[in-house]
Amino acid sequence: MTRAELKQKKLDATAARVEGMTLPAGAPWAEALRQDALNRLLSMGLPQGRDEYWRWTRPDSLNAAEAPKAAVFVASEAPVFSGLDRIKIVFVDGVFDPEASDALEGENLEIMRLSDALSSDIHWVKDAYGVQEKKAQDPVERPFATLNTAFATDGMVIRATGKVAKPVSLVYLHKKETSDAILHHVIRVDEGADLTVLENGPAAARFNKVMEVDVADKAAFHHVRAQGRDHERRAVTHVFATVGQEALFKSFTMTANGVLTRNEVFIDIVGDDSVAHVAGAAMGDGDFLHDDTVFITHDAERCESRQVFKKVLRNGAKAVFQGKILVKPEAQKTDGYQISQGLLLDDNSQFLAKPELEIYADDVACSHGSTVGAIDDEALFYLRSRGVPASDATDLLTLAFLAEAIEEIEDAAIAEDILHRLEGWLKRRRK
Repeated sequence: MTRAELKQKKLDATAARVEGMTLPAGAPWAEALRQDALNRLLSMGLPQGRDEYWRWTRPDSLNAAEAPKAAVFVASEAPVFSGLDRIKIVFVDGVFDPEASDALEGENLEIMRLSDALSSDIHWVKDAYGVQEKKAQDPVERPFATLNTAFATDGMVIRATGKVAKPVSLVYLHKKETSDAILHHVIRVDEGADLTVLENGPAAARFNKVMEVDVADKAAFHHVRAQGRDHERRAVTHVFATVGQEALFKSFTMTANGVLTRNEVFIDIVGDDSVAHVAGAAMGDGDFLHDDTVFITHDAERCESRQVFKKVLRNGAKAVFQGKILVKPEAQKTDGYQISQGLLLDDNSQFLAKPELEIYADDVACSHGSTVGAIDDEALFYLRSRGVPASDATDLLTLAFLAEAIEEIEDAAIAEDILHRLEGWLKRRRK
């Protein structure tokens, strides 16, 4: 297939995907932004299997005009984060449920539904919606994020004006087997403010989510999410973040189950002496494909970034990591660290990694590493020789493997909850 034929195939797939979809109404400025996003999408086209950053993750089911069916899983255990004191915001198949949610308010906190914000002529979101998504299209196109900016029908606009005591918890419930949800959140953390956002739930049969985060100078943003439960679900998510001077951005994702999950993260570090960490722990069994694609740009001095991803796979599961650190000429004294590791619990699973460094500054400390392997036989033998049953020993070593990623969560209670969920996942699959 020639390049021209491939391009036409992408454009045809895009036209079929958006046929019958209508741009949501809003204020004139919002409608103009959505139309611009649609024009950009129709120009770039949806991804195909031959695209460089999609060669290991087939996008066919994400491109399809209709969402494939996904059975709704009924769990016996309480949802993750349910024991925390939080501000709960619930979406059912991509639609905000005010009856199941807490009041959209809190000290040092402003929360508004996306549709209401985009219908206002005067709102700070006017200068934020879709801005980071559009900027992040260079050098790598992210068409599903552009699709989201054009057609997102719901989401939250959140602003922290000071330290917010309670986490904002976004809960995504899945109740219809063919639900196709598109959510877009816009978050601003003002100078010196501190905000924690939690996310959990399967969301829909097919889920497309964008989160745009602006972390101002000396502000802190903590993000922890849990993806799982409904195994047949498909999801493509995007986190775009701009990090200011002396600011902190930390994001951790736990993923268990899911036929297809693609998590993209684009972080732009623009202020001196700032920190940006992104981490993940994934557990896959059988028909499971999990893809983390991360791009961190250093455009300021004396900044630190970390990418820590651990994936445990069994029964033919597949995982992908594509991570890049770009250090611009002005970003002297950059400290960039990247590690991606796969633990294979059988001979049929697969871990594929593409770590990248692109450095134009001469005073930096950047490193990357990627490994894949099985349980350490010597460590397993040591535990067995001390009377630990084989299944318990394997679980202990697996949790030890995941520990570096979980340690990226600063809140001890949340980290303990995540660890408990992963331990439960392992025990349920011992047979």
